[in-house]
Amino acid sequence: MDPARTEHAVGHVVVEGGRIASVGEGRYAASAASGDRGEARIVDATGCVATPGLVNTHHHLYQWATRGLAVDATLFGWLTELYPVWGGIDEDVVGAAAAAGAGWLARTGCTTLMDHHYVFPADGGDVLGAEIDAVGGVGLRFLATRGSMDLGQSSGGLPPDHVVEHLDAILVATAEAIDTHHDASDDSMLRIGVAPCSPFSVTRDLLEHAAILARDKGVRLHTHLAETVDELDDCRERLGMTPVEFMESVGWVGPDVWFAHGIHFDDASLAVLGATGTGVAHCPSSNARLGAGICGTRDLVDAGVPVGLGVDGAASNEATSLIEEARHALLFARAKGGPTAMGVRDALALATIGGARVLGWDDQIGSLEPGKQADIAVWRMDTLAHAGLADPVAGLVLGDRPPLELLLVAGRPVVEGDRLVTRDEAELARAAMTASSALLERAGRGRYIAATH
Repeated sequence: MDPARTEHAVGHVVVEGGRIASVGEGRYAASAASGDRGEARIVDATGCVATPGLVNTHHHLYQWATRGLAVDATLFGWLTELYPVWGGIDEDVVGAAAAAGAGWLARTGCTTLMDHHYVFPADGGDVLGAEIDAVGGVGLRFLATRGSMDLGQSSGGLPPDHVVEHLDAILVATAEAIDTHHDASDDSMLRIGVAPCSPFSVTRDLLEHAAILARDKGVRLHTHLAETVDELDDCRERLGMTPVEFMESVGWVGPDVWFAHGIHFDDASLAVLGATGTGVAHCPSSNARLGAGICGTRDLVDAGVPVGLGVDGAASNEATSLIEEARHALLFARAKGGPTAMGVRDALALATIGGARVLGWDDQIGSLEPGKQADIAVWRMDTLAHAGLADPVAGLVLGDRPPLELLLVAGRPVVEGDRLVTRDEAELARAAMTASSALLERAGRGRYIAATH
């Protein structure tokens, strides 16, 4: 995924000090190494494909605790059913959900994870800190966004009043999150963004002040936009503008901004996004699960819009597999735009360097190039599921998810032999089940628990 899209049928990658030292044709020649490399680990990846680690540009980790609910609902119906449940989350639930979600994302090739957390119950404790600790424990690179909602049902918004916050409190908490956690260094494993939830759950004041705060702090801006026709109609009726026109009016376009979903953009909106470098996180599986529509990925790319992939929340994409998103992005693009709308390498680019660009991290991650972070996925392509596939890249994107032989983040192993090595998978699963049961009981939803045991 370098600028020349270089591929080596047989090649090697050398990692030193958490960064890629060299990439080249042929097998690694140990005799060419300097004498002090005697302790180096040599990984024989015969039968595998090495790619950059995958980059997830939109997620909601806390939703791992509410998977399998409202499975036949539209977006607004799904939110209406789940908001009361999410109102009961706390730092324990979020920590367990985030660890399980991050662990499974690692198993599907993800090395960089972005999360959009916007539910902050008054008695929930430090939920943002809990997910930061959880993702750090798994070992993934993390862009955590401090989300927010200040438009409750009593004021015409969608979320219940008890899960929204006051504007001043949001701005103070967001600034504190940035000051406490954001690391802008080249070797950063943790960055913070500013992410009011959506146009139908926040006020204009919040959007305007959030943009000022983010730019003052030098961090990125994120929100949901143009996900459903209902949202498009509501924006036009309530504000007299398209979603992009509205976001432009509050200062929310530019290379430091990216929107989740972006399904329902007209030509004028595409032109604005392309001209300003505003990015889009494409979440094909979630969009299909909720029946929201198919994003015009080809149109976005042709307009010059930075595009990456996201799994979205685990409550609207129970599979939570980032490599699957590459496959679905390709298939949906072709279903919408014809057989030439997207190639297999284009889909892999969205999942790697495209996502890195959307997150403003492409100077450090997203491609296998000397000097970049050693975030590398090594996929085993010689098992029965992929045996005989002529093009291994096509096999990776179009075939079933292959076993992950090795996943490195900053040169450190996170997955080996298709197993998570930084945390105990069974322990993560037990903790997630306990957290989900506690949350559903808290919300009076014990019938779902009974159905699963």
